[in-house]
Amino acid sequence: MPITVFIADDQAMVRQGFGALLSAQPDISVIGDAPDGKIAVAEVARLRPDVVLMDVRMPEMNGLDAARQILSAGWEPPVRVLMLTTFDIDDYVYEALSVGASGFMLKDAPAEELIRAVRVVAEGQALLAPTVTRRLIADVTSRRAAPRARPAALDALTPREREVLELIARGLSNVEIAERLFVAEQTVKTHVGKVLSKLDLRDRAQAVVLAYESGLVTPG
Repeated sequence: MPITVFIADDQAMVRQGFGALLSAQPDISVIGDAPDGKIAVAEVARLRPDVVLMDVRMPEMNGLDAARQILSAGWEPPVRVLMLTTFDIDDYVYEALSVGASGFMLKDAPAEELIRAVRVVAEGQALLAPTVTRRLIADVTSRRAAPRARPAALDALTPREREVLELIARGLSNVEIAERLFVAEQTVKTHVGKVLSKLDLRDRAQAVVLAYESGLVTPG
């Protein structure tokens, strides 16, 4: 079955351009689009796509509020939300990660990156562009209050699991973490799975947010 995609963006050219690009892929099918968040929520509830490409800033209802409603619905199988933004530093995107979005990417990213992003998110993984993620988290956390209380669940992590969490928060992929720790990629996947399970997190995106907000990792 092809990956079904829904596109929410207030610019018609963006919707049409992304739609044409993704529809040209043999494993992806664009099943709808919307010019604002309010329509997007209603249409996503009706169509239940695998992945929603959600613009951050839209009229009627912004992308953050729309993502929150979609992600709190609890549908099975889950609908994944990938945020789109024109800006590489955007508080809305940070908040979107907090409510469960699977990641974000810039609208001017190369076409192949958008296609890859859809496939990665459809598989249930989070997509976090390392350089943009580090800058985003550093910018937001530097302007926030003191870190929130350190979750007790962090104490349940083994030293190696905590190390893996720190590297995830730094934006490293599984392959890069494996190279850093001199272990197999499958071993890293196992550690990541245990970290998410023990901390009751949806995906890597939420792991990044928790690591910074709890003070386990600091910007820089």
